[in-house]
Amino acid sequence: MAKYRLVLLRHGEGAWTKENRFCSWVDQKLSSDGIKEAQNCGKHLKALGFEFDLVFTSVLSRSIQTAWLILEEMGQEWVPIQSSWRLNERHYGALIGLNRAEMALNHGEEQVKIWRRSYDVTPPPISESHPYYAEIYNDRRYKCSDVSQENLPKAESLKDVLDRLLPYWNEKIVPELKSGKMILISAHGNSSRALLKHLEGISDEDIINVTLPTGVPILLELDENLHPLGPHQFLGDQEAIQAAIKKVEDQGKVKSAEK
Repeated sequence: MAKYRLVLLRHGEGAWTKENRFCSWVDQKLSSDGIKEAQNCGKHLKALGFEFDLVFTSVLSRSIQTAWLILEEMGQEWVPIQSSWRLNERHYGALIGLNRAEMALNHGEEQVKIWRRSYDVTPPPISESHPYYAEIYNDRRYKCSDVSQENLPKAESLKDVLDRLLPYWNEKIVPELKSGKMILISAHGNSSRALLKHLEGISDEDIINVTLPTGVPILLELDENLHPLGPHQFLGDQEAIQAAIKKVEDQGKVKSAEK
């Protein structure tokens, strides 16, 4: 029997997810479909009887908005939320704002898959001339972070995401989990993948094939040493979830009409 249970999810579909663009640290709200995904997620978690004591999010709106909508659907709006940049999406550097399918056409699907899914490959860094540089680095939310703005990343591999996430996991989340609290983490595709890699011991090579759909809760059952008792479980209609995973994977492929 599990000593600890944790629910993790990638936020609902964002506006740029719908447009198939690298969103990363650009702050976007949920799309209309993303709002429905978050609401359906909350309904499903309520039906399964989950009661949360604490929620962790990134400092990006789509992560926070997803948590709000889930808690509202569950009638648990009072549950405290803690937010940290350390749960942010991976920083895609110079790729931010670009269309994934167009990138696949120009650079090849395999290169785009490596940029999106590999463990230790870092995309080209963002420069001050990038159209979204000022929007990101002048954002007031990062003046409240636990590192100076000059030391915030300019591009990250998944390994970098795990490196900046682990201190927060170990120092903030683990003590709450071990105190007996039921925790929800409303994060992003890559911060969630990084945490799954850490908890499940997924190899550097195999993590490239781990894809998370938006708005689908993931249940982790852990022993007293926070080792998983089995593989993570996607909660919901499994056929629909597999279709959603394929949709995410196809974002990095050349559209049929362009092949």
